[in-house]
Amino acid sequence: MKKILIGALALVSLMSAQASAEPSAEALLHQMDTASDTLDYEVSYILVGKNSLEPLRFRHAQVGDDAYGHLMYLSGPPREVIRRGGEISYFEPGYDPFTIASDHMVAPLPTLIQADIDVLANHYDFVSMGHAREAGMDCQVVRITPKDGERYSYVLWLDENSKLPVRADLLDRDGDPLEQYRALSLVVSSQISTSMQKLAELALPPVLTLPQTTQRSDLDWQVTALPEGFEPVYSNRHRLMMTKRAVESQMFSDGLFSFSVYLAKADDVSVRKQIVRQGRRTLHSVTSGNAEITVVGDIPPETAKRVAESVRITDMPASKSEQKVEP
Repeated sequence: MKKILIGALALVSLMSAQASAEPSAEALLHQMDTASDTLDYEVSYILVGKNSLEPLRFRHAQVGDDAYGHLMYLSGPPREVIRRGGEISYFEPGYDPFTIASDHMVAPLPTLIQADIDVLANHYDFVSMGHAREAGMDCQVVRITPKDGERYSYVLWLDENSKLPVRADLLDRDGDPLEQYRALSLVVSSQISTSMQKLAELALPPVLTLPQTTQRSDLDWQVTALPEGFEPVYSNRHRLMMTKRAVESQMFSDGLFSFSVYLAKADDVSVRKQIVRQGRRTLHSVTSGNAEITVVGDIPPETAKRVAESVRITDMPASKSEQKVEP
């Protein structure tokens, strides 16, 4: 009996020592961040939505001092996104190809691989959830949960060897999946850098000169109930292409999720109240006085409603609104 007890205590002690030797959830995310920026790799994956399934392939490599990336949609009309250092080129059917100066690809990739983990730590809890197996690889599982409950959460499966994500589940506030990134194969090889060098020889569209955006303080309205951590990214005034309707907008982000608030003069087609959620995207529109307020972005419907209701308009006479908006 004593031998059994001693053996059990030794086993518990060994398991505790192994657990304490494993990196924390935050350390794993930092390792993922480094791996996604520095490794040469190719991943084939599917993006699973509520009623959709999209197969894609993404390649990443360091070519000289620059990071190169190449995303391809594998079904339907040809669609590509190419990164060469600080320039991103987009090729979409029905539109002229264009290039913008940026180091962030707007593409269906896990948002976390382009996020600042230290900034996220202020507003999210990182929890290690043990080991699992995904896409034939041994993985460590990490959950990223908002501290305030006003946004979505993630569960990540990180390959034990490379620390690259092979699965990412975006969950709503009830824990139900809204979207899944699931790798089918992952290859890490220096040979990928050699093949990616061909991108340097491509003639890509010239970099667009984007119009300078206005400052948030120039607008005669503000959002007074932002979820903690969300900061203004930019503000803008423009007219809708089809209707020529004047619109003012502000975009906010916490480094992981983002949403925009649009303000326009209410008209005959304005709806008094509307809320729609499709996958991760929520649209909430409400009429307040002579203004139509619309919130669109990757936030829960309850949060979008609270943001819309918090908009305070300093002054929005119809004539002044029309004067302030640039054609």
